[in-house]
Amino acid sequence: MPTLQSKVVWITGASSGIGEALVQALAQQDCKMILSARRKDELERVKGNCPAAVQPNVRILPLDLSKPETLQLTTQAAIQLFGHVDIVINNGGISQRSLAKDTALEVDRALMEVDYFGTVAISKYLLPHFLGRKAGHYVVTSSVMGMIGTPYRSGYAAAKHALHGFFDSLRAEVWRENIFVTLICPGWVRTNITLNALVGDGSKLNEMDKTTDHGLTAEYCAAQMVSAILS
Repeated sequence: MPTLQSKVVWITGASSGIGEALVQALAQQDCKMILSARRKDELERVKGNCPAAVQPNVRILPLDLSKPETLQLTTQAAIQLFGHVDIVINNGGISQRSLAKDTALEVDRALMEVDYFGTVAISKYLLPHFLGRKAGHYVVTSSVMGMIGTPYRSGYAAAKHALHGFFDSLRAEVWRENIFVTLICPGWVRTNITLNALVGDGSKLNEMDKTTDHGLTAEYCAAQMVSAILS
């Protein structure tokens, strides 16, 4: 039976939403975890909410996907925390709520930097480690927007489509090396992603839209993700 027992799982975007729910779900799997996001205090809070018996196997590693010059050293640090990484869950990202005609090009670049290039950078820096061990698993929190496009999300959908192209190709390159790729494509999930979504000038929306507010719970989404990782 598949198990995550003693596996080292690195989770980006672990300070809130789906990432935080994933930490709580994985805390029941007897695995080791590395929690990454920008806000160290929030990561400490998430760790503190894990059962006391689990906390010694949880490490905090601050990470900013918008700073590409830091990502190679951060990936090396992640490997060193437990000596290796078995699974990386690329969950960090930002969303968008603005029409293409109203969106500054700099906003499209920011979305691509975080949602695509940041994720790809970590994954490529981790690849030699996976190849050397002939084992590894990439899990990517994409979106339904990775397969279709809708109004107000042109830059976000573009970044998610790009992730599918990269990771589908990567899967075809490395499957013989016992390296797996799982793309997760949630629809509406009730998190703060809408509050933090970028509008046309790059500022945050700071509003919760009705569809997101009525979406699936992050806990349900996380449970389904863990099932997919184990399958």
